[in-house]
Amino acid sequence: MKKLFKKTILTAVGTALVLLPTLAFAQTGGPTDSNPFTRGVKQVGAIGARATGQTTQRPLPEILGSIINVFLGFLGMVFLLLMLYAGFLWMMAQGDDKQVTKAKDMIKQAVIGLIVIVAAFAISNFIVSQLANVASGTI
Repeated sequence: MKKLFKKTILTAVGTALVLLPTLAFAQTGGPTDSNPFTRGVKQVGAIGARATGQTTQRPLPEILGSIINVFLGFLGMVFLLLMLYAGFLWMMAQGDDKQVTKAKDMIKQAVIGLIVIVAAFAISNFIVSQLANVASGTI
């Protein structure tokens, strides 16, 4: 069982290492900018401009919304990892009812957590958009 687990982990890590460069080049700079080096120079310039404060200021509700969205995105990744782990436990249970029950409970709890995450996203998105409307004076 430990050999199978080690092989599974090594296969997953190897696949990730092979696919990561492909994912890194998944973004395009547009139809006129097909040279990856030109795109890289533009992106570095944009990052440098942001780091030195040469961009326009963003309103506070927009910054808070970005922070909340990043946090909720991380929680979504935790949900995915919990589901993968619970599925792995269930597949490796080999007829052990106690482990199957543990995996089922973990899946139920992860789904409840996902519902809470989606509700939190909807509520925070609504509140941040209303704050942005109040800040801009449209309400």
